[in-house]
Amino acid sequence: MGRWKDGAGTLTVPGGVGVPLEVAASYRARRRGLLGRDGIAGALLIVRTNSVHTFGMRFPIDVAHLDGSFRVRSVVTMRPGRLGMIQPLGRHVLEAEAGTMAAWGLRRGVRVRVEGETGDVSGN
Repeated sequence: MGRWKDGAGTLTVPGGVGVPLEVAASYRARRRGLLGRDGIAGALLIVRTNSVHTFGMRFPIDVAHLDGSFRVRSVVTMRPGRLGMIQPLGRHVLEAEAGTMAAWGLRRGVRVRVEGETGDVSGN
């Protein structure tokens, strides 16, 4: 768990597409998430969490729950003002603007790769 730091990285999705990634690892960054923003270019990875909410959000988002090996457990679209379901086996959450995850090919069972500023952290 000590390897996670707030910062930037790349999310590699099926087909080898690289997506700009922000990593929220600290309590403060995880708590803030996408609140107060009008959008995001790429995705936000919130580490060490298995649920999210969209209270105070300005736009709908796609949410992908990832297990410990970065395999997608579920993908849902959430409108602002919603409380997400807890994923008991979820370890991390990806957030992006609504509709983008389908375009990237993210769906249940797909394994993604996360590379942070310090290299590959997804164990691939």
